[in-house]
Amino acid sequence: MAINLNAVGQVALPVKSADASEAFYGGVLGLRKLFRFGGLAFYDMAGVRLLLDQVAEGAPVEHGAVLYFRAPDIVATRAALEARGVVFTDRIHLIAPMEDHDLWMTFFKDPDAHILALMMEAPKGWRPEDGPHVVLPERPL
Repeated sequence: MAINLNAVGQVALPVKSADASEAFYGGVLGLRKLFRFGGLAFYDMAGVRLLLDQVAEGAPVEHGAVLYFRAPDIVATRAALEARGVVFTDRIHLIAPMEDHDLWMTFFKDPDAHILALMMEAPKGWRPEDGPHVVLPERPL
């Protein structure tokens, strides 16, 4: 299987206040808000999703970002990367059951310990052990 990890799906940034960040990213910068769930706010950056994640009160805001790579088949892509020596830090797991699909992820690190991830938006009810599946068509964020 050829691996093509050139499309970034999501970038996460820790923030002190989701409210203040919404005002800046949505109001000042004019990014299109996708949705908010508690201390998480999501915006569209020309097809790359920006996640603003509010840290616990009093916690420091670490600088850096997690890069989420879209994988049309997260199981096959992970297996191919593992065959090339990539060590994953978790199992493929369901992050969020959405209204019309389920969001699955698995994480790994680069040589400098930057966190990277594979992400797959799967049909409702899909499980990693199900084998081949139908990939949802691309849709605007």
